[in-house]
Amino acid sequence: MIANNETPQTSGDVPRRKRAEKTVEITDPKAIRALAHAARIEVISELYATQVSHTATELAARTGLTPSAMSYHLRALQKWGIVAPAENSGDARERRWKAAGTDFTISGGSVASPEIAVVDLELDAFRRRASAFAKARGERRQRGEAGEEPAAVVLSSNLLYLTNPQRKELADRIREVFREYELEDPTRIPEGAERMATLWSMIPDDRVAPGQ
Repeated sequence: MIANNETPQTSGDVPRRKRAEKTVEITDPKAIRALAHAARIEVISELYATQVSHTATELAARTGLTPSAMSYHLRALQKWGIVAPAENSGDARERRWKAAGTDFTISGGSVASPEIAVVDLELDAFRRRASAFAKARGERRQRGEAGEEPAAVVLSSNLLYLTNPQRKELADRIREVFREYELEDPTRIPEGAERMATLWSMIPDDRVAPGQ
Protein backbone atom coordinates (compact mmCIF):
# COMPACT_ATOMS: atom_id res chain seq x y z
CA MET A 1 0.00 0.00 0.00
CA ILE A 2 1.31 3.47 -0.81
CA ALA A 3 0.03 5.85 1.81
CA ASN A 4 0.78 9.15 3.49
CA ASN A 5 2.04 8.98 7.06
CA GLU A 6 0.37 12.24 7.94
CA THR A 7 -2.79 11.99 10.01
CA PRO A 8 -5.64 11.49 7.52
CA GLN A 9 -8.58 13.80 7.43
CA THR A 10 -11.72 12.46 9.00
CA SER A 11 -14.93 12.11 7.06
CA GLY A 12 -16.14 15.41 8.52
CA ASP A 13 -13.32 17.50 7.04
CA VAL A 14 -14.28 17.11 3.37
CA PRO A 15 -17.32 15.58 1.67
CA ARG A 16 -16.72 11.86 1.22
CA ARG A 17 -18.38 9.53 -1.24
CA LYS A 18 -22.10 9.00 -0.68
CA ARG A 19 -23.19 8.07 -4.19
CA ALA A 20 -24.91 4.79 -4.93
CA GLU A 21 -22.54 1.85 -5.19
CA LYS A 22 -22.36 -0.30 -8.32
CA THR A 23 -19.81 -3.10 -8.43
CA VAL A 24 -18.70 -4.42 -11.80
CA GLU A 25 -17.68 -8.05 -11.22
CA ILE A 26 -15.77 -9.97 -13.88
CA THR A 27 -16.06 -13.77 -13.79
CA ASP A 28 -15.90 -14.76 -17.47
CA PRO A 29 -12.43 -16.22 -18.22
CA LYS A 30 -12.51 -14.51 -21.63
CA ALA A 31 -13.14 -11.14 -19.99
CA ILE A 32 -10.34 -11.77 -17.50
CA ARG A 33 -8.04 -12.64 -20.39
CA ALA A 34 -8.98 -9.36 -22.04
CA LEU A 35 -7.70 -7.52 -18.96
CA ALA A 36 -4.21 -9.01 -19.17
CA HIS A 37 -2.71 -5.88 -20.70
CA ALA A 38 -0.83 -3.18 -18.80
CA ALA A 39 -2.62 -0.29 -20.56
CA ARG A 40 -6.06 -1.71 -19.80
CA ILE A 41 -5.21 -2.20 -16.13
CA GLU A 42 -3.97 1.40 -16.02
CA VAL A 43 -7.24 2.64 -17.56
CA ILE A 44 -9.39 0.65 -15.13
CA SER A 45 -7.37 1.91 -12.18
CA GLU A 46 -7.65 5.54 -13.31
CA LEU A 47 -11.35 5.56 -14.20
CA TYR A 48 -12.60 3.55 -11.23
CA ALA A 49 -10.40 5.21 -8.62
CA THR A 50 -11.14 8.79 -9.69
CA GLN A 51 -14.69 8.34 -11.09
CA VAL A 52 -13.77 11.10 -13.56
CA SER A 53 -14.29 10.73 -17.31
CA HIS A 54 -11.37 11.02 -19.73
CA THR A 55 -10.78 10.99 -23.47
CA ALA A 56 -8.63 8.40 -25.21
CA THR A 57 -6.01 11.10 -25.74
CA GLU A 58 -5.85 11.90 -22.03
CA LEU A 59 -5.58 8.23 -21.06
CA ALA A 60 -3.02 7.57 -23.80
CA ALA A 61 -0.74 10.20 -22.28
CA ARG A 62 -0.62 8.15 -19.06
CA THR A 63 0.36 4.92 -20.77
CA GLY A 64 2.63 6.04 -23.60
CA LEU A 65 0.23 4.74 -26.26
CA THR A 66 -1.17 6.61 -29.23
CA PRO A 67 -4.77 7.88 -28.93
CA SER A 68 -5.88 5.44 -31.64
CA ALA A 69 -4.35 2.49 -29.77
CA MET A 70 -6.00 3.64 -26.55
CA SER A 71 -9.35 3.92 -28.34
CA TYR A 72 -8.98 0.27 -29.35
CA HIS A 73 -8.39 -0.77 -25.74
CA LEU A 74 -11.32 1.30 -24.50
CA ARG A 75 -13.67 -0.32 -27.00
CA ALA A 76 -12.44 -3.74 -25.86
CA LEU A 77 -13.18 -2.83 -22.23
CA GLN A 78 -16.60 -1.50 -23.26
CA LYS A 79 -17.40 -4.86 -24.85
CA TRP A 80 -17.16 -6.52 -21.42
CA GLY A 81 -19.11 -3.78 -19.64
CA ILE A 82 -16.08 -2.42 -17.79
CA VAL A 83 -16.10 1.13 -19.19
CA ALA A 84 -18.84 3.14 -20.85
CA PRO A 85 -19.16 6.31 -22.95
CA ALA A 86 -19.56 9.47 -20.87
CA GLU A 87 -21.21 12.79 -21.55
CA ASN A 88 -19.02 15.15 -23.52
CA SER A 89 -18.06 18.48 -22.00
CA GLY A 90 -16.57 21.33 -23.99
CA ASP A 91 -14.97 19.97 -27.16
CA ALA A 92 -17.30 17.19 -28.32
CA ARG A 93 -15.05 16.03 -31.15
CA GLU A 94 -13.54 13.26 -29.02
CA ARG A 95 -15.55 10.75 -27.01
CA ARG A 96 -15.15 10.70 -23.25
CA TRP A 97 -15.06 7.46 -21.27
CA LYS A 98 -16.02 6.63 -17.70
CA ALA A 99 -16.04 3.64 -15.36
CA ALA A 100 -19.15 1.48 -15.74
CA GLY A 101 -19.49 1.32 -11.94
CA THR A 102 -18.03 2.55 -8.68
CA ASP A 103 -16.09 -0.62 -7.84
CA PHE A 104 -14.39 -3.31 -9.87
CA THR A 105 -13.63 -6.90 -8.87
CA ILE A 106 -12.32 -10.05 -10.52
CA SER A 107 -13.41 -13.44 -9.21
CA GLY A 108 -13.49 -17.05 -10.25
CA GLY A 109 -11.05 -18.98 -12.38
CA SER A 110 -8.36 -21.52 -11.64
CA VAL A 111 -4.72 -21.03 -10.70
CA ALA A 112 -3.80 -21.21 -14.37
CA SER A 113 -6.35 -18.59 -15.35
CA PRO A 114 -5.42 -15.17 -16.80
CA GLU A 115 -6.48 -13.75 -13.42
CA ILE A 116 -2.91 -14.41 -12.26
CA ALA A 117 -1.58 -12.42 -15.21
CA VAL A 118 -3.73 -9.49 -14.06
CA VAL A 119 -2.19 -9.77 -10.60
CA ASP A 120 1.28 -9.63 -12.19
CA LEU A 121 0.32 -6.46 -14.05
CA GLU A 122 -1.00 -4.84 -10.86
CA LEU A 123 2.26 -5.68 -9.07
CA ASP A 124 4.23 -4.24 -11.99
CA ALA A 125 2.20 -1.03 -11.72
CA PHE A 126 2.97 -0.88 -8.00
CA ARG A 127 6.68 -1.26 -8.68
CA ARG A 128 6.57 1.47 -11.35
CA ARG A 129 4.84 3.86 -8.95
CA ALA A 130 7.28 3.11 -6.14
CA SER A 131 10.28 3.53 -8.46
CA ALA A 132 8.94 6.79 -9.87
CA PHE A 133 8.35 8.13 -6.36
CA ALA A 134 11.86 7.12 -5.22
CA LYS A 135 13.41 8.76 -8.29
CA ALA A 136 11.46 11.99 -7.81
CA ARG A 137 12.33 12.12 -4.11
CA GLY A 138 16.00 11.55 -4.91
CA GLU A 139 15.96 14.41 -7.39
CA ARG A 140 14.32 16.70 -4.81
CA ARG A 141 16.97 15.82 -2.27
CA GLN A 142 19.76 16.54 -4.78
CA ARG A 143 18.25 19.98 -5.31
CA GLY A 144 17.97 20.47 -1.55
CA GLU A 145 14.18 20.68 -1.71
CA ALA A 146 13.24 17.54 0.22
CA GLY A 147 13.97 18.70 3.76
CA GLU A 148 12.74 16.33 6.45
CA GLU A 149 10.20 14.42 4.38
CA PRO A 150 8.17 11.84 6.29
CA ALA A 151 8.22 8.31 4.93
CA ALA A 152 5.45 8.14 2.34
CA VAL A 153 5.60 4.52 1.16
CA VAL A 154 4.01 1.90 3.39
CA LEU A 155 4.15 -1.79 2.58
CA SER A 156 3.07 -4.35 5.17
CA SER A 157 2.38 -8.06 5.11
CA ASN A 158 0.54 -10.29 7.57
CA LEU A 159 -0.31 -13.98 7.81
CA LEU A 160 -3.77 -14.68 9.20
CA TYR A 161 -5.88 -17.77 9.79
CA LEU A 162 -9.40 -16.98 8.61
CA THR A 163 -12.59 -18.90 8.07
CA ASN A 164 -14.60 -18.19 4.91
CA PRO A 165 -17.00 -15.84 6.76
CA GLN A 166 -14.01 -14.03 8.26
CA ARG A 167 -12.43 -13.59 4.82
CA LYS A 168 -15.57 -11.89 3.57
CA GLU A 169 -15.87 -9.78 6.70
CA LEU A 170 -12.26 -8.59 6.44
CA ALA A 171 -12.60 -7.75 2.74
CA ASP A 172 -15.82 -5.82 3.38
CA ARG A 173 -14.26 -3.88 6.27
CA ILE A 174 -11.19 -2.90 4.26
CA ARG A 175 -13.32 -1.75 1.35
CA GLU A 176 -15.45 0.29 3.76
CA VAL A 177 -12.35 2.02 5.16
CA PHE A 178 -11.26 2.98 1.65
CA ARG A 179 -14.73 4.35 0.89
CA GLU A 180 -14.53 6.62 3.93
CA TYR A 181 -11.61 8.40 2.26
CA GLU A 182 -13.07 8.62 -1.25
CA LEU A 183 -14.25 12.08 -2.23
CA GLU A 184 -17.92 12.64 -2.94
CA ASP A 185 -16.88 14.87 -5.85
CA PRO A 186 -13.53 13.61 -7.26
CA THR A 187 -13.16 16.80 -9.29
CA ARG A 188 -12.93 18.90 -6.10
CA ILE A 189 -9.67 17.92 -4.42
CA PRO A 190 -9.05 19.36 -0.92
CA GLU A 191 -6.18 21.82 -0.59
CA GLY A 192 -2.99 20.06 0.42
CA ALA A 193 -4.27 16.61 -0.60
CA GLU A 194 -1.80 14.41 -2.47
CA ARG A 195 -2.78 11.69 -4.92
CA MET A 196 -2.05 8.26 -3.39
CA ALA A 197 -2.14 4.77 -4.90
CA THR A 198 -3.28 1.90 -2.68
CA LEU A 199 -2.97 -1.82 -3.22
CA TRP A 200 -4.15 -4.62 -0.97
CA SER A 201 -4.59 -8.35 -1.43
CA MET A 202 -5.76 -11.47 0.34
CA ILE A 203 -4.37 -14.71 -1.11
CA PRO A 204 -4.67 -18.24 0.32
CA ASP A 205 -1.26 -19.49 1.45
CA ASP A 206 -1.40 -23.26 1.00
CA ARG A 207 2.20 -23.85 1.94
CA VAL A 208 2.80 -25.90 5.08
CA ALA A 209 3.64 -23.62 8.00
CA PRO A 210 6.97 -24.24 9.80
CA GLY A 211 6.61 -26.81 12.56
CA GLN A 212 3.52 -28.44 11.07
